Amino acid sequence: MIDVALLKKICETPGAPGFEQRIRALVLEEVKPLADHVEVDPMGNVIAVKKGKEPKRVMVAAHMDEISFIVTYIDDEGFLRFHPLGGFDPKTLTSQRVIVHGREDLVGVMGTKPIHIMKPEERTKAPHIQDFFIDLGLPKKEVKELVTIGDPITRERELIVMGNCINSKSLDNRVSVFILLETLRELKGASIPYDLYSVFTVQEEVGIRGAQKSAHLIDPHFGFGLDVTIAYDVPGAHPHEVVTQLGKGAGIKIMDSSTICDYRMVNYLKQLADSKSIPWQPEILPAGGTDTAGIQRSGKSGSIAGAISIPLRHIHQVIEMAHQDDIRACIDLLKAGVENLDQYDWSFR
Repeated sequence: MIDVALLKKICETPGAPGFEQRIRALVLEEVKPLADHVEVDPMGNVIAVKKGKEPKRVMVAAHMDEISFIVTYIDDEGFLRFHPLGGFDPKTLTSQRVIVHGREDLVGVMGTKPIHIMKPEERTKAPHIQDFFIDLGLPKKEVKELVTIGDPITRERELIVMGNCINSKSLDNRVSVFILLETLRELKGASIPYDLYSVFTVQEEVGIRGAQKSAHLIDPHFGFGLDVTIAYDVPGAHPHEVVTQLGKGAGIKIMDSSTICDYRMVNYLKQLADSKSIPWQPEILPAGGTDTAGIQRSGKSGSIAGAISIPLRHIHQVIEMAHQDDIRACIDLLKAGVENLDQYDWSFR
């Protein structure tokens, strides 16, 4: 159904915001045979260009970075303090392994005060980021030889298949990197109407920084954000909280907290999905934003922009879950979206 081995490789390759070297190298290896021209801009975005029949520009963005941490302090016993890079719910850090990318990769564990010695009032309080430290299991002298302030830290967890689902860390947003690569693979040798700029962006998790810069450079006429969204189809969820559901198809974004998608693009994607029997579901995300905002607003003239969203359970945890059918639907919809842009009436009406 999908190339799980490639998705696993993409998800497990580290790439903290601002430290995307390893995932960028993997993306470059995969994308170079699929594009007419590939470059890395000064900020670190990978821009792969496939020429179309006309010189209008289409930008698709999938961010490479993953929520991570950065070392801020090493105490006299060799324990590390850290600052988050991206949004974390502190309770998800309990009992987790991480990888500190110092002079060499070091596995550490998130530690906090044991419940046995907590005061009664402490047991009922939700943990804070500041309550955690990282234990490398090494003597302080060795820690200080291998780790420095400013080293990035990523989460440690392998990708596994669970039924028809994929479970892994960093499906946000490595599943979109995978979808964009697979779409380019399926477009290899195909004729497309407009120049396609596939951008694997940096630093989305800390403020869509890479997308803003690359959109300013490309100045696209059309744009597609490619990112995950919440699937809160779980026990205890009220119907109005669900956002999307696993296995129900690609999400077509209507809005999130950073973007109101162009109604023309929303209608285009809906009609295209229906005409090609691609399963889809509408998506309105109450909080959170994606590279779509940068694509829509950072070009010189703005762009007609929308987004294809991948439903994801347990978002921003190390047990994120996506359905293989939804991933396939997103590839199909993005491919069709790129191929048929010249067949739609984009006038205001």
